[in-house]
Amino acid sequence: MTYADSFSLKGKVALVTGASYGIGFALASALAEAGATIAFNDINEDFLKKGLEAYKEAGIDAKGYICDVTDEPGVQKMIAEIEKDLGSVDILVNNAGIIKRVPMHEMDVKDFRQVIDIDLTAPFILAKAVIPGMIKRGGGKIINICSMMSELGRETVSAYAAAKGGLKMLTRNIASEYGSQNIQCNGIGPGYIETPQTAPLREPGHPFNSFILAKTPANRWGTTQDLKGPAVFLASSASDFVNGHVLYVDGGILAYIGKQP
Repeated sequence: MTYADSFSLKGKVALVTGASYGIGFALASALAEAGATIAFNDINEDFLKKGLEAYKEAGIDAKGYICDVTDEPGVQKMIAEIEKDLGSVDILVNNAGIIKRVPMHEMDVKDFRQVIDIDLTAPFILAKAVIPGMIKRGGGKIINICSMMSELGRETVSAYAAAKGGLKMLTRNIASEYGSQNIQCNGIGPGYIETPQTAPLREPGHPFNSFILAKTPANRWGTTQDLKGPAVFLASSASDFVNGHVLYVDGGILAYIGKQP
């Protein structure tokens, strides 16, 4: 195998959760470009149909499934369907997630638990479902979409930060527990990324836009394109000796104290 060949995902089946749009769609598209067969899920039929249309428009033959990632029997059923339709899952990308921006002292515990359930418990459920097959086949790749909030705190995101901090440690523990089975579990920690949802915040002169630019050595927001290379690297044999690592794609924010006012 040549150096370039080590990045190929030809013959691999990749499941990317919550990948109908946004970052998940970009990650799945990158894996498809590298040769992987793509499976994705979303929680309802409307999102799923929109996702299938987006993949078709991009020239990607993806297979979509309706599944609530917090429902363990539902996840197990989806994995069985993927195995029947496409083959065993070689690459799992735990991308599905939510955030609720509420001051902690005002946050209802049910909302806190919902964020933890989707952002932390669901990756456990998905990993648990695919690891036995990976062991049987002699290896696999798990990529957890972490966050800068895996390292930092910020106002109004107590549940999200708790979940993403926990996801960082789940990533390390999966690597520790299953590394001897040739399973690599790593994370990607996106910085502030240009998406339709962040468009209003990126308007010139917006205080939040100015704040992000001042905190980012790259002096720009990230793009979904910036996440594609890291995803392919962590999904491919090029990263076979990388395990338990979170790759922060943040333009240098975590390394930088910020510009002097």
